[in-house]
Amino acid sequence: MRNKCIVFLCILLSLASCKVPKDVTYFQGIDDISAEMFRKMNRTYSTRICEDDLLTINVSSWDPTTTIPYNPPAYSFYQQSDQQISSATIENLFTYIVDKEGYINFPVLGRIHLAGLSVHEANAKLQGLIKDAVPDVLVNVQIVNFKVGIFGEVARPNAYTIRNNRISILDLVVLAGDLTINANRKNLLLFRDNNGTYEFARFDLTDPAIFSSPYFYLRQNDIIYVEPNAAKKKNANYSAAQQYSLTIISTIVSGISVVSSTVIAIIATTKKK
Repeated sequence: MRNKCIVFLCILLSLASCKVPKDVTYFQGIDDISAEMFRKMNRTYSTRICEDDLLTINVSSWDPTTTIPYNPPAYSFYQQSDQQISSATIENLFTYIVDKEGYINFPVLGRIHLAGLSVHEANAKLQGLIKDAVPDVLVNVQIVNFKVGIFGEVARPNAYTIRNNRISILDLVVLAGDLTINANRKNLLLFRDNNGTYEFARFDLTDPAIFSSPYFYLRQNDIIYVEPNAAKKKNANYSAAQQYSLTIISTIVSGISVVSSTVIAIIATTKKK
């Protein structure tokens, strides 16, 4: 009877220890996804210009003199070959802010509505408005204040400025140095300000279905909260001394499990002899 109790205790401890890796493993079952799910994963996304966005707009042509009216002098401080824009550089750029109605005030052309357009669509719209005056015109629109934030159980909670205006939830997790071991990977929460109306969405990083989520690619000013897992929440109810005691107890139980397994193996070997 005693041996049966020891075996039962070992089984329970083994089940408890197996649960942790399952909760921290990303994209479980991704090798078994269906063809339909795979098609949903192959989606394209382009960032849309929103109110309060800060834009830089460069108008270029083979004859630079023809574009002078469309390029405020401050733009000359910025080199298009730069891979990163520092805060000091942004201060030297001539920027256009998208107002609450979605318009910018642009030289020569006046008020132009850009909200809701992708960067490529904004380029095409401005080129269409300028091409009569500058036939070979090229326009380059960039969003310079594209930021997303993440906080909670991550290694580096922060607000991150994104240079290429396209970032997924996984990219942000990587930027933040991954989730901590105490993070609940099944219930990340997204906050999104959609033109004054807040949207909320949840992510399960252990499920490959995340790749087909309409929220997989983030928008400017999105914020992700990573909540603690059940163990971290439970430990929050204890003092540091109590948590230390629990750690000692857990270590002792783990030691007992190892010793019990060894004893059972020895008994089984002895009986065979």
